[in-house]
Amino acid sequence: MMKHFDKERIHSADKSFRRNFINCLSGYKSLNLIGTKSTAGVTNLAPFSQVFHIGASPPLVGILFRPNTVDRHTLDNILATQVFTLNHVTESFYKAAHHASARWQESEFEATGIADEYVDNFFAPFVKQSPLKVGCTLAEVQTLKINGTIMVIGEIAHVYVEESAVGADGFISLDVLGTVTVSGLDAYHVGQKLSRLSYAKPHEPPREI
Repeated sequence: MMKHFDKERIHSADKSFRRNFINCLSGYKSLNLIGTKSTAGVTNLAPFSQVFHIGASPPLVGILFRPNTVDRHTLDNILATQVFTLNHVTESFYKAAHHASARWQESEFEATGIADEYVDNFFAPFVKQSPLKVGCTLAEVQTLKINGTIMVIGEIAHVYVEESAVGADGFISLDVLGTVTVSGLDAYHVGQKLSRLSYAKPHEPPREI
């Protein structure tokens, strides 16, 4: 039996229930640790599930930040330094990645034991143990009128990825990397590929590739 939640029922629900419920509706989400550093040299690391593809030419990614009503060290650092990193999380350190979401007064790298790494003189720190790391430069910032959410758009400047996971056609096998995904706010999953399917055409059933 399907359970029905209309707008009124959702709005009247307990705040904690509503937060968990709505956060699960979009299904599985990507999980990235965003690495930044302040102009004073203090590193910061935070897990984000609101990172999404915007375009390939130029290569762009978007990140959503909640309204800037409290300290947002990640956002502040991005605005000040114009750079940040995206780092995939694996099963070997997903609990430490989750712990990085706590309101630490010190660097999350030091607090959680996640190792930082600097590559090719990029100012923002990468996660050393991540199998896929992306260095981005700030391209654009927009504030959504509907609820004050801030959208940061980054242009991809560097990608470091385990060679065995990259196919000849550019497809990256996340299951080979062991990339962890997330649902809701605190449930973690390891992806398992069903198959890749051919480009969809009318009147032609997709085939596995």
